[in-house]
Amino acid sequence: MMIEKLEKILKNYSSLSEKMANPDIINNLTEYAKLAKEHRRMSEQAKLAQKYIKLYNQIIEDEEILQGDDIELKEIVKEEIVDLKNNLERLEQQIKLLLLPRDPNDDKNIILEIRSGTGGNEAALFADDLFRMYTRYAEYNKWKNEILSINENEGGGVKEVVLSVQGDSVFGMLKYESGVHRVQRIPETESNGRVHTSAATVAVLPEAEEVDIDISEGDIKIDTYRASGAGGQHVNKTESAIRITHLKTNIVVTCQDESSQHKNKDKAMKVLRARLLENELEKANKERSDTRKKMVSTGDRSAKIRTYNYPQGRVTDHRINLTLYKLEEIINGELSHLIEPLQLEDQKLQLSTISN
Repeated sequence: MMIEKLEKILKNYSSLSEKMANPDIINNLTEYAKLAKEHRRMSEQAKLAQKYIKLYNQIIEDEEILQGDDIELKEIVKEEIVDLKNNLERLEQQIKLLLLPRDPNDDKNIILEIRSGTGGNEAALFADDLFRMYTRYAEYNKWKNEILSINENEGGGVKEVVLSVQGDSVFGMLKYESGVHRVQRIPETESNGRVHTSAATVAVLPEAEEVDIDISEGDIKIDTYRASGAGGQHVNKTESAIRITHLKTNIVVTCQDESSQHKNKDKAMKVLRARLLENELEKANKERSDTRKKMVSTGDRSAKIRTYNYPQGRVTDHRINLTLYKLEEIINGELSHLIEPLQLEDQKLQLSTISN
């Protein structure tokens, strides 16, 4: 029953508040931060639970009045109870969304990979635009980001950039970004004013801890080589660059941006763990129902998810048929215009799956 669930939520929320007031917990920064994060997550649930229980009790009281003999009071209550029940129904829908099972990876940091696709130099320039868009969105959310590797394009832009993004609920916010992003615009070199179409691929991988993915020394082959190009501080001097091959999956990760071989290895291992975790998640997704596979959060890299049309100043997300004439705002990092509708649609799909 809904009331019992909500009373349990309020009890757990109250228990969390008591724990956070415990001096032993306050002095344990790691434990306190963990509880504070859970407390923030539950605050909206607790707020709606209190509101729902108050409305529910008010309806019970009104129904008792309707069984009584006070005619004047019964007339007042008849008008009131209809609004109360409508409000309770709307509130119940909000609460059901909040009570949906959470993706255990939502709180994880991410490895974000952006690669230029079809379109030559224009695709590389667009990949750079996406890179800037995500770093600005990270800044808005006060997330930290660090470039793990970057391969710049001679004609401008980037062929590939891999970065780590750290903060609250990073994967939960950005998991909808995986896929093919397409741009339609007139390149600066186009003399006839023709609109060209180019593409870039984005992959959002939840960052894996060592406890999530166990990699033994026998599973990998590590090669060192001399760094070259942008980011190679010791070009032709030392073999600081690292190439790691995971023998079981043939996944290859390279890193040469640091002058230290040790730092390059650490960064490469971070990316390798994330890619191996992604493989595990893909296997799990394949085992889910057809309805679940169609959800906006599946993160299929090969699917065309969004088009950025510069001549018309519009952005279209093809998964939810959403078109916004806010291209400049979005490309400058105001991604919430797109992420919030995607989250809502994902929640609705999950709710319909559970209901069915």
